[in-house]
Amino acid sequence: MEQKIFSLLLVYREFKPHLLMVLTQVGYTLIFFITQASFNHGMSPYVYVTYRHVVAGIAMFPFAYFLERSARPKLTFALLVEIFVLSALGISLSINLYFASLKYTSPTFLASMYNTIASLTFIIAVALRFEVIDLRNPRGIAKVLGTLISLAGVMTMTLYKGPIMRNLWGPLIHIQQKSASTHESWLKGSLVTISCCVTTSIGYIMQASTLKRYPAQLSLTTWMCFMGAVQSAVFTIIVEHDNPSAWIIGFNIDLWSILYGGIFVAGLLTYIQLWCTEKKGPVFVTVFNPLSTIFVAILAYFVLGENFYLGSLIGAFIVIMGLYLLLWGKEGDKEIDLKTKQCNSSENQQLEVYASK
Repeated sequence: MEQKIFSLLLVYREFKPHLLMVLTQVGYTLIFFITQASFNHGMSPYVYVTYRHVVAGIAMFPFAYFLERSARPKLTFALLVEIFVLSALGISLSINLYFASLKYTSPTFLASMYNTIASLTFIIAVALRFEVIDLRNPRGIAKVLGTLISLAGVMTMTLYKGPIMRNLWGPLIHIQQKSASTHESWLKGSLVTISCCVTTSIGYIMQASTLKRYPAQLSLTTWMCFMGAVQSAVFTIIVEHDNPSAWIIGFNIDLWSILYGGIFVAGLLTYIQLWCTEKKGPVFVTVFNPLSTIFVAILAYFVLGENFYLGSLIGAFIVIMGLYLLLWGKEGDKEIDLKTKQCNSSENQQLEVYASK
């Protein structure tokens, strides 16, 4: 019995980052429906981003202050500027650009483009040498193929619908839908969407770099939330300057979406992503993003009664294949790290023997 428990603990420790990232995508799936209901209720997306990160900063501050009191590195001016830039890339710019792009494009186009972040992050990480590729090694080839296959699956879900798999029952939950926007401008929207994807990818890469100098995930999450809230507030004041009533929040779905988005998404899930980024790297974190698209489609089918297309099912299967390939290839990084540590240890022992003589 004890041996089985020990084996389960070993398996859990091995796949803990994978499990956490899957749960993270579940959390992002739920926020999609909650914010959709809130925005349809009339809440400004930019006010939402500001309030949600204020709530996240307040919620994370006590944990960061007490749990990382001794482990928190000294915060220098240069590091503070770096965190400020990281907050702009990872929070205020990327999230506000995401919501701004919805005004000019369709949700389908935005979803397909947003799921290319894993591929963009992989390319940037390779260029900046955060990610190692050895095309002579099957695992190195698997990382490249896995990224391309996942991207192909996402594009299949978006561009190919196929026959409708009609729901056999009515929707369990009704979310009021707004009429389509009449201000669509695909050229402007495409540029905004591309800017959002590139900004988010660079933000993930910068997280890995900042964590090396400031390895206190709770504290870094708190700093990012507060700085992101201030930056977003400035942006919101500019955008909503003629609508001061947008800042007023009632005791309704708007409040619940802010609390959930702040405490769980901007706070807890950001901390989990930082932890996984430190353990596995930025590419590992972003490759799970397409799962949210799959979960949204499944939940919309079973709960909201929306139509489910064969193309979505085929695309989901392709995404999972690509995800498996990339994760299998990423496991090869452990062997490289182990060999590097062994070489460094051997060199240190030789130096110690030489010094003793």
